[in-house]
This record gives sequence, C-alpha cells and structure tokens, in this order.
Amino acid sequence: MKRRHLLAYAALGTTTTALTGCQTEISTIVGNPIKASNPLVEWQMVSSWPRMLDTLDGIVQHIIQRVSELTEERFQITLNVDPLKGAGVLEAVQAGTVQCGHTIAHYYLDRNPAFAFGSGVPFGLTPSQQQSWLYDGGGLEVMQRVYADFKTIAFPAANTGMQMGGWFKTEVNTLADLQGLKMRIAGLGAEILSRLGVRPHQLPPTEIFAALQENQVDAAEWIGPYDDEHLELYKVAPYYYYPGWWEPGSSCDLIIHQEAWAKLPLHYQQILQIVAAEADSLALARYNRKNPQALSRLLDKGTQLRPFSSDILKACQTETAARLEEIAAKSSSFKTDYLTWQRFRNEAYRWSSISDLALGSFSFTPLPN
Repeated sequence: MKRRHLLAYAALGTTTTALTGCQTEISTIVGNPIKASNPLVEWQMVSSWPRMLDTLDGIVQHIIQRVSELTEERFQITLNVDPLKGAGVLEAVQAGTVQCGHTIAHYYLDRNPAFAFGSGVPFGLTPSQQQSWLYDGGGLEVMQRVYADFKTIAFPAANTGMQMGGWFKTEVNTLADLQGLKMRIAGLGAEILSRLGVRPHQLPPTEIFAALQENQVDAAEWIGPYDDEHLELYKVAPYYYYPGWWEPGSSCDLIIHQEAWAKLPLHYQQILQIVAAEADSLALARYNRKNPQALSRLLDKGTQLRPFSSDILKACQTETAARLEEIAAKSSSFKTDYLTWQRFRNEAYRWSSISDLALGSFSFTPLPN
C-alpha cells in the first residue's frame, strides 16, 4: 500500500474541517467525480465505543458525516449503536457481517502480537512520534500486512494522546504493592503487569465503574481525564496515577473488509483515507484540549494525583523489553517488524531528547500532588 504522500498530506493537512486551506488539494482528488456521478454505496459500521464516550464516538460520527459530505451524500455509513466488546469489531468486519469498524488494535494481540505496533507499545512512541511512524516511518505498511491476514485493511483514525496510569483504590508505592492487585487493563500493558504480580481483567468501559465499586477490581485504566471523568471513576478510586507508560501515544483504527474496499471506486477509497487521517489528527487535538480541563475538575473533586515510583517504572520497562524479545524469538515476522519499529523509536527518541523534551524539562510546571 504505497500511498505515503497522500497519507502524510492528510494527517498534517486535514486536522479539522475548519482548515479550509486543504480544500483545494481535496478537490483535485474528489471534485470532478463528485460533480459527475457517484455510485450509491451503503455500508454498515460497528465500533468499540459506547455513546457516552463522546470523544471517540464523536470521531466515529465525524467519519460518517465527512464521507457523506465529500460524496454529496452518495456514500452512506450507518453505525450500529451498540458497541461490540473485546474482539467483536475485528470479527464482524473479517466475516463481512459489516463493511467497516472503528476499534483499537491491541484488543487483538491474542491473534497476532504485532497488532501492538499499530495501537502503541509500552514505553514506546509519543503521539506525534506514533503518527510519524504510521504515516512516514513504515508503520502503516507493517499494519496493513498484519490486518491482511484477517481479510481487512486499516487506517489510523483516532490518536488518543498520552494516556494516564489509571485509578487505584489504594496507593501503590512499591513493587510489593502490585502483588495480587486486580486491575482492569488491556493490551501489552496487561501482560507486563501480570509478570509483576498483577491480575489483569478485561472489561469494556461501561463495566469499569461497577467493577471498582463492587471490589471486583482494585484498579482500572481507561484513557485519560476527560473520558475517565465521564465514566465517573474518581467516585470509586481516589488515586490517579501517571504516566500511562503502556499507551504513550495510542492509535485507533478504521478497519475495512477487503472485498468491500476493493468494490469502491478509487475516489471513494481516497476519501476514506483522507477522512481517516483527518479523524486521527482531530481526535488528538480534542484530547489535548479536553484533558487539561477535565484534570482540573477532577482535582477540584478530590482526586489525588500520584506518580508511579521509579522502581515500578524501571521494573515495567525491564519486563517490557524481555517480553518483546521473547515474542521476537518465537516469530520471525514479529522480529522483523519489531526491529523496524525499534530503529524508528531510537531515532525519534534521540531527536526528541534535544527538542521537545529539552524544552519541556525547563519550562513545564510540575503537576501538583
């Protein structure tokens, strides 16, 4: 899938519909065909997100609306209002039950651990680095190969930004405090913490509050302040930890059944790619605006911020490296993708250490405790 220039343009140039400077470029792709004739296409869509999470669900609605707008309402996507749990989105799209879905790749690590490179690796890439990896660093090609084994094609379609480390009913200051801790957590982060004595639980967002309230879990992570506030997790777990080392720049995907994709006219395919990239940048912009405001509200409500101790972070980082090496030793394809990702990460970290990190370490005001 060699559309790197188109995808890079879309990611950087279509952050929101308000950026009208992009319209000239878009019109060169879709303008004349729209005025001539567009076939009527009707798709069904599923997602992993409940309506109450208005940022992620809003991004899904944005994709649906923009595709309709750019095709003069000839390409209509209808969203199933009930979110699918766990691996349900990939299963539905792979089976052709629906044509497309919006989800996050780390829900499918049991099918292929390389899905982690699409959603985010623990101690991995920041939001901007993740977008660079996917759009111009070879990441999208890696993920297209992974998704192809499941009869799907995928495009990044919502970066949630740097995430938090989750809500805890009691403080966790040492590695001993992790022993036997029941925690709602997904992805590679769950695997890493399980190696340190945590007992991971997989729960959809709508069930997290009740699980905490009823002591089915002792801690839970979701995304960040804005979404966590909507889930009211602060009411049942007072300690809010950072950083979310397991998802430093998490990406969600628009996944499409291969046969449905192949049947689309070329300009419809291009519209989907542009809209997905627009949604990817728009999601990050919204989270970066909403999370600081939500964090202030949470602190006013009594939330107590806590940083993970250096001992906990170092142990998690060591276990992450060990786990990735174990997977690479068992799978040559994973090893190839891992080495590609690792080279990109090392280069990105070197640059960031003398650019944004250097500035941030001087100018950022520490968070209150």
